[in-house]
Formats: sequence, structure tokens, C-alpha cells
Amino acid sequence: MRNACLVFIGSLNREAPYFQGARGVGLSVYDFDEETLETRKLAETDDIDNPTFLSVTPDGARIYANSEVFTWREGTVSAYSFDRATATLGYLNKQPSLGSITAHNTITRDGTKLLVANYGMGEGGPDRAVAVYGFEENGALSAPLASVSHTGTGPNAARQERSHAHSVTETIGGGTAVVADLGTDRLVSYRIEPDGNLSRFAESALPPGAGPRHLALHPNGRFVFVMNELDSSIVSMALDEAGGKLSVIDAKPAVPAEARDSNHCADIQIAPDGRFVYGSNRGHDSIVIMAVDQQTGALSLVDYTPCGGSTPRNLALTPSGGHLFSANQNADRISIFARDALTGLLTDTGKSIDIGTPMCVRIVR
Repeated sequence: MRNACLVFIGSLNREAPYFQGARGVGLSVYDFDEETLETRKLAETDDIDNPTFLSVTPDGARIYANSEVFTWREGTVSAYSFDRATATLGYLNKQPSLGSITAHNTITRDGTKLLVANYGMGEGGPDRAVAVYGFEENGALSAPLASVSHTGTGPNAARQERSHAHSVTETIGGGTAVVADLGTDRLVSYRIEPDGNLSRFAESALPPGAGPRHLALHPNGRFVFVMNELDSSIVSMALDEAGGKLSVIDAKPAVPAEARDSNHCADIQIAPDGRFVYGSNRGHDSIVIMAVDQQTGALSLVDYTPCGGSTPRNLALTPSGGHLFSANQNADRISIFARDALTGLLTDTGKSIDIGTPMCVRIVR
């Protein structure tokens, strides 16, 4: 199939008090035909606990999955292989994450390392905000190469009582990792050294109580878009690649004013051409669409699209940009939207992947 994609899904299979049920199997793989909109399950495994975030190599051959388990003082990161010819998943190994509530990971652009962010709850354990791993020849994870810790608080006493590293993202230019710390309202920039060490060299402040969660990078490398969970906003920032500093260009609410008190933003994705960003709203149960001024980075509201379920935790665009998937955690459904590249608008195709408590979806060609 010319427009065939592989879809990797992490679903919740162990209860946690801050999630509304755990009805998933764990790690699943599907294929998706962008022309017919048909999906087909290829493989799944239940031998991984709560894979709430995944990274996948561009060829779909390796998957790196965080295990986020409540009460564990230290999460894990697991490596799996996927064989397209036989449609089978294979366990490679796992490593400790060096922190609790392991929330996010990313493969570096040179393909040599995995960066892992730990949200962190309570005290005890290694309590590291970010850990770095190398890869063995078969794709298995090395022991941790390096790690860093964060400290600090924010004005939201219930959610910002300590540092909470929610994601780690490498810039387009490569070699710089930006950590979104929801607990301290800061973006912390690190140089990724050849040996895996992280050298902190810049901090960028967001409005108090914003709660930065995830980032999306404009393909021109100049703009970074931040989804703020706590104040339900999207912030456009200019990146100084050399100095690592980010400065605010624009900020827009991600939901209508009447919905802000009951909403918590989650994911943010950007169209392949950088003209539109898409953010998920849990509570408002919508996908916000913002147009991006290609010269200035300023944002303008296009639409709020119902997510096709409830609690849209994670979003993913197909490599062509023709379709957007919304992992609707509490609807047990991943909704599939067609995307108009000219207007940015989304249309619900009526097609879906029905799967218990979907937490993360990743798509490769």
C-alpha cells in the first residue's frame, strides 16, 4: 500500500488513582491505509506495565516505552523490536528510569541516545528529572549514561508543590534538549554531550501557574510552541539556538474562556509544513487548531474540533499530514480525522481504533 502507515499504541493496563480506569492491553501495533482509512491489528503484548509514552524509530523497527506505575519510586523504560515481515513484537530489555511517574521520552536526532523525563511524585528513590541512555547494537537500551535533577515550585499549590519534568524535546538543529517543567513553569535547556551528559546552559520562564507540558517545533527551527496544562494556553516562543534561551512571541487560550477552569491541556502537534498547530483539551474534549504566522510565529485561532470521544490525552499526525489521530483515553477510542492542509481544519472520518484506555499513539510510514 503506497500510503500505508504503522500505528503504535500504548494503553493503560494497571490502575492508578489519577486515571479513570485501566482497560488497555499494553503495547499494540496496527497498520493504517490513508486511502481506504482501514486499520488492522498486527501485534500486541501485555507484558509491559502502563506504557503511557512511546518513541518509535523512523523505520518502525524499535519501540521505547515508559512504564508509569503509581507507587513505584522508580519507573522503567523498555525496548522492543517490531518485525514488519512477521508482524511480531520482541522484547529486548528494560532499564530503570531513575525517577517516578516516567512521563515522556525522545530518541535523539542522530539516533544514538534516548532521553527520558520523569514527572516525579512524592519523595524517595533516585528522583532524577531526566535520564539519558545509549543503544546496544540490537537496539536494546544501555544502562543510564547520565541524569539531572530539578528543584523548585510554582504558585499552584496542588500541582506545583515540586518540580515536575513533563517532557524532553530535542531542537530541530540537534544537540540541545529542552525540558518542560510543569512544576516550576520553566523550560530548561541542556547541551547533549557526546558521552550522554547533559550540560545545563539556559532557563526560560513562562507565566506563573502556566504548567508547561509538551512542545512542538516549527520545521524552520526558529519557533517553539508550548502546551501549558494548568492555565490551558498555547505559547509561541522564539528559540536562540546558540544560547538555548526561548522568549515569548505570543500566547493564546486553548479553550473558550468559560471552559478554562475545568480543562487540562495535554498534547501539541504541528503540521509538516509548520502552518498549523493542534492541541488536545481534556475537559473541553476538543482539539484546538491554531494557524502560525510563518514570519513572526504569532498564533491565531482557527477552530475547536470535538475530539470524537473524551479526555484526548495524545495526538499524532500521519507522516503525510493528511490525517490526525486523537487518543481519547476515557472513551476507549482513537478517533481518526482527515486534515485539510490549506485551511488546517479537521473532519471526523467516523473511523477509529477501538482500544481500552489509549494513552499514546505514534505513527510512521
